[in-house]
Amino acid sequence: NEQLLKVFNTVVQLDFYGAGCGTQTPRLQLAKVLERLFANATVTVQEDLAAAVYAVTTAPSIVCILGTGSNSCYFDGSTIHAPIPALGYSLMDEASGNYFGKQLLRDYFYGKMPKTLAENFSQHFNVDPDEIKLKLYQEPNPNAYLAGFAQFLFQQERSAKYIEDLLTNGLNEFINARILTFPECNTVPIHFIGSIAHYSAPIIEKCLETHQLSLGTILQRPMDGLVAFYKEKLART
Repeated sequence: NEQLLKVFNTVVQLDFYGAGCGTQTPRLQLAKVLERLFANATVTVQEDLAAAVYAVTTAPSIVCILGTGSNSCYFDGSTIHAPIPALGYSLMDEASGNYFGKQLLRDYFYGKMPKTLAENFSQHFNVDPDEIKLKLYQEPNPNAYLAGFAQFLFQQERSAKYIEDLLTNGLNEFINARILTFPECNTVPIHFIGSIAHYSAPIIEKCLETHQLSLGTILQRPMDGLVAFYKEKLART
């Protein structure tokens, strides 16, 4: 598209943030692709954690992502520290959308979901085993497919013990694996970005209180914070 290429050629700075860009190989590969498309731009590629940090704070903090996937880092005010690699939905991603989607499917098929909730679940989703296996093992983006089931948690009565227990257990697992491992966790606020964080806010607050941790900001979408970050950056230059 010639019109689109003309727009690409007007861009002089491109900062890309994405899941899976925390290691050098994908960063370099993506940077090469973007540099070809945006021939006149200086291109930087960073992982989505950087976008989360810039959207929510300029001060020392722990910043967590709870969306389709999950991750966390410590920001010392200038540098992002993420010593634990993000290895994706099949190994990590505690308390993420795909984590809760996986738990819901397991509980439904193992008969651990309360009867009324199980009936609602089967009305909301196609629970044919062949369909599920097709989506998980033969089609792209199984993590996003799994995350699609998590919306069910927030469409039911929050007072249901099954749902509260499921969210609480997942969030505590995330806290133990992704927050308490930072020595600074007891001295800085802990911010959360993402839809799962937004809809789980009361339970996050309760879980952090149990661990005597300080809750910072919970932000569903990082874009508004990023716009403010770049406005301030432009004003300084």
